[in-house]
Amino acid sequence: MNFYEHTLESLADEFESLGYKRFNARQVFTWVYKKQMHDFSRMSDIPKPLRAYLDTHYTIETLKVASRHESRDGTVKYLLELDDGERIEAVLMHQDYGLSLCVTSQVGCSFGCRFCASGLKKKSRDVSSGEMVRQVLTVEAEEDVRITHVVVMGTGEPFDNYDALMDFIDTINSPYALEIGARKITVSTVGVVPGIERFAEEDKQVNLAISLHAPNDTLRSRLMPINEVYPLKPLLESVKRYIEKTNRRVTFEYLLIEDVNDSLSHADELSDLLRGINCYVNLIPFNAVEEFNIKGSKDNQHRAFYDRLLKRGIRATSRREKGADIDAACGQLRTKS
Repeated sequence: MNFYEHTLESLADEFESLGYKRFNARQVFTWVYKKQMHDFSRMSDIPKPLRAYLDTHYTIETLKVASRHESRDGTVKYLLELDDGERIEAVLMHQDYGLSLCVTSQVGCSFGCRFCASGLKKKSRDVSSGEMVRQVLTVEAEEDVRITHVVVMGTGEPFDNYDALMDFIDTINSPYALEIGARKITVSTVGVVPGIERFAEEDKQVNLAISLHAPNDTLRSRLMPINEVYPLKPLLESVKRYIEKTNRRVTFEYLLIEDVNDSLSHADELSDLLRGINCYVNLIPFNAVEEFNIKGSKDNQHRAFYDRLLKRGIRATSRREKGADIDAACGQLRTKS
């Protein structure tokens, strides 16, 4: 078994069941994550029988890099090979505030948003918590950097892989592991209402982003099949409960598609829909996907939409396009070598 599949709590439980102290798990985590020691036999403050047990039962390995592509803007896309031969993508982005890694949570995606390349390959399996952790560690090792921010926005729906997602967050947030602050971690969902409800009960300061992309049910169902299961009314009710429970502001992601959802009337409708919710709207430029016969909004229309939201009291930002020339931008990930 790969060591990175353990959370601190699960390792402590295992050690306790073997007759060792729970604090030994903190010691081992510190050796592996803080000191980057991958030889159990050299962990000098760990009892020798426990070192021998770890050496027999665990490996400490990152992921195999199948390919690396660097964009003109410095964004780096990694195609990573899992132990069973499946492949996933992770994207490193240089931001003003630090280094952000976009992490994949499933091999393929079955939600089929009609603007996203990730859904062109149906889900074959979930990505384990350890495989998510290893995405971070592999990129850190390859680039010789420290990741400061993590966004779970790669291929797959995080809330469709809930338990592994939460184990991943626990590990990268742990002071004995990667120690990435909760407010520097963002989870994005297409709007899986039970996942949002469950996430609200976690008592974590992790950021939540909702892929919205339309201001009414008719249009959203056309773009996102998930809306047939969880339409806007129950979705927004769950978001309001999440905000009330956590006192955290939510991001609504809105992809601007020419002549589809980018008119000023759409901006007005979106403003009315979100008024009174503690949120902001992140406007995203559409990035070309050859299988979809749609185009992104023109720059002047993007600016007009943004200005209308602000004029009507809705806080908004415009996401800068990163990595489009290497198919690493939002909506382009497809496990393409």
